[in-house]
Amino acid sequence: MEGNARTLFTPKQKAELWERWKSGQCVADIARALARRNKSGVYRVLAVNGGIAPSPGRRAPVALRLEEREEISRGIVGGRSIRRIAQGLGRSPSTVSREIKRNGGCSVYRATEADTRAWGRALRPKPCRLARHAELRWRVAHKLAFQWSPEQISGWLKRQSLPTKACKYLTKRSIGVSLSRHAAC
Repeated sequence: MEGNARTLFTPKQKAELWERWKSGQCVADIARALARRNKSGVYRVLAVNGGIAPSPGRRAPVALRLEEREEISRGIVGGRSIRRIAQGLGRSPSTVSREIKRNGGCSVYRATEADTRAWGRALRPKPCRLARHAELRWRVAHKLAFQWSPEQISGWLKRQSLPTKACKYLTKRSIGVSLSRHAAC
């Protein structure tokens, strides 16, 4: 089944695909120009985005850039304190401290990996808390089976001793959103 292997588009090819699509070329011409055997890959890219080119990924101006993360990494290797690293970057020490802690601590911090994870954390939509925590999902489902309202479940969770803080603070709205998302599926 060699012929069925899917060849992904490179970012450069995707950019060319969208330029050609905007200029009015048909799918067959775009596939031919990108040296594709068939047009199904072009259709797939267009369909996923509804025929509208996606906006390029951007970060908030206050988010750490890769260069700043590399400077943090060099500072850690050089044995500088968090305050000194932050001062060199013109950032708050708490920002640098959170960045290091979020990405494994001083012993394992790597700038490129931290940057990749930051892009991943910035993606939307995020999976809801109930989708990420199986025990919490089970507890909520159990209470819903007994006809508890989202308000009652939220209040009950606050008084329980749960393994993580994230599980303890589940609002009635997040329970309602989770229910409506799964009801639509």
